[in-house]
Amino acid sequence: MKNSDKVRRLALWGIPLSLGVMGLKLVAWWVTGSVALLSDGLESSVNVVAAIVAFVAVSYAAKPADKTHPFGHHKAEYLSAVLEGVLIVVAALLIVLAALPAVLAPEPMNAPVLGLAINFAAGVINAVWAYVLIRAGRRYRSPALAADGQHILSDVVTSVGVLVGLVLAIATGFPVLDPLLAVLVALNILYQGWKVIAHSVDGLMDHAVEPDEAEAIKAAIAANGAGSLGVHDLKTRRAGAATFVDFHLVVPAAMSVGEAHEICDRLEDAIGAAQPGVHVAIHVEPETEKAHGERVRVAPPVEAAP
Repeated sequence: MKNSDKVRRLALWGIPLSLGVMGLKLVAWWVTGSVALLSDGLESSVNVVAAIVAFVAVSYAAKPADKTHPFGHHKAEYLSAVLEGVLIVVAALLIVLAALPAVLAPEPMNAPVLGLAINFAAGVINAVWAYVLIRAGRRYRSPALAADGQHILSDVVTSVGVLVGLVLAIATGFPVLDPLLAVLVALNILYQGWKVIAHSVDGLMDHAVEPDEAEAIKAAIAANGAGSLGVHDLKTRRAGAATFVDFHLVVPAAMSVGEAHEICDRLEDAIGAAQPGVHVAIHVEPETEKAHGERVRVAPPVEAAP
């Protein structure tokens, strides 16, 4: 199964799971009447929308390149992540609107033990699913899955805070702690939403690959560029699961096109081995051209022993 199919299947599974978790949290709120549990349930309702958006995004991003999108549709995942960040912010504002009236007129909870137990079960499901999504997002380089996992992880942190706070409210006999806790939950959600939006916008701006990936690309070029005189103007960018590498290859002015092409093929294979799924563009130029940009020296050819 291709990585894109695995990402799409995980995104699809997120829809029924998010619906189930939201249902559990709303039942916990219905049983207790807790504003904090209502805030937790409202955040989970955003998870449902985000799961649907993520599934649509990864399905679209997996489409092959075409005439109007020659570099593919990879950035659709970043748009999904930006939308998810906006939805997180909306959820936080809804929580504040629900919590403020309860701050002025707090009420004790009904059946708190049952409600907390239901909410705890929902939190455990979320924790396991967040771990799966974050790990898969990193493995398959899927911004949509990674953003969804980070959002659900923030939901888990919220649930833990809510449970601890409500236990304190019950133990101390101060019901006002319930809506105050909901406001704190909203502030945490706002922060998480900002992080998701900032990371996704950075991806839309053609961010370079990570430093360790860049070093692996440079090492592959240096070890497999024998016959050329070096590389300059090396550039990289990431678009969802795809990586793009572009550089100028300097060769002796007298070298034939066929010989230069052999070096290019060797470099493309080596970079592809170091960075699976990479798209390489090489501009061959003679040594008389002036070098610019980042340079990479290549290893000289090994001469056979006499």
